[in-house]
Amino acid sequence: MFNRRLALAAAVLAACLDGGGAAAQEYPARPITVVVPYPAGGVSDSLIRLLGERMRKTLGQPVVIENIGGAGGVVGVDRVAHAAPDGYTLVLGNSETMVLAPVTMAISYNALTDFVPVALLPSYPFLLVSANTVPAKTLVELIGWIKQNPDQVLQGTVGAGTMQHLCGLLIQKAVGAGWRFVPYRGGPAALQDLLAGQINFMCTTTAGFLPLARDGRLKAYAVTARQRIEAAPDIPTADEAGLPGFYASVFNSLWAPKGTPAGVVAKLNAAVTAALSDPELQQRAIELGLSNVPSDQHSPEALAALRQADIDRLWPVARAAGLKAE
Repeated sequence: MFNRRLALAAAVLAACLDGGGAAAQEYPARPITVVVPYPAGGVSDSLIRLLGERMRKTLGQPVVIENIGGAGGVVGVDRVAHAAPDGYTLVLGNSETMVLAPVTMAISYNALTDFVPVALLPSYPFLLVSANTVPAKTLVELIGWIKQNPDQVLQGTVGAGTMQHLCGLLIQKAVGAGWRFVPYRGGPAALQDLLAGQINFMCTTTAGFLPLARDGRLKAYAVTARQRIEAAPDIPTADEAGLPGFYASVFNSLWAPKGTPAGVVAKLNAAVTAALSDPELQQRAIELGLSNVPSDQHSPEALAALRQADIDRLWPVARAAGLKAE
């Protein structure tokens, strides 16, 4: 009798283990939510929606986009930090929420340990632009003008501790000059003042500023990417235009809560990689002012390495400028 009961118990346990394995292999069994920590309608939001449509084909489940804005993106990121690590809740992270926030903002999540990387996405290159009132015609001339008039120069940013601000600090370090920063609540207000000549120049994303440069309403000197961007192949890199080795951009990426199984992360990464290989998505990314990422950089490992490289490069600059969590 005892042996029969033992055999029955063993059979039940095996069935349970089998069922658990089957359940794990069935991921995803329901819709996946991607939290975009910004309001709907922006470039990041558009990118994730394009991505989600194509990930559905690979995963066989809908990808639902949830916009949770607030505090420069950290509210939405914090929400996902406390989500179940089952692969059904992901977050769009970037250079600001996953690199700069720990040293520039008071946040309740740990950007370095509360998430696992899923995939690197098309990123924002920066464009160095000035008002037409600035006499410089080239980046070398702009740097010369700034160094001759540091007390008069005003650089607009979308806030202290943002990548726009860090881009300016990196330029200051590179050229050996200092000037004042003017923080704005958002890009539209900064753009309005730049067009009016109230501020002199900006290090900003290409999306809203490139068309104005094309129309001659602003001057565009360089892009801060390692290569010329597909949306404006005629604009040189900063490297080519007079700031050797100068690169600054905002990476976009997907992250999952820590503890998410490696097999689930692998399935998600495969779905993202397949989506990013779609020519239509690549073209739409270019139209949004983004730079597509080479296929060998889509992996979680590549994302983790990029984040660590940005930490090593940007944290000392932020701390030297007195930026700190408040």
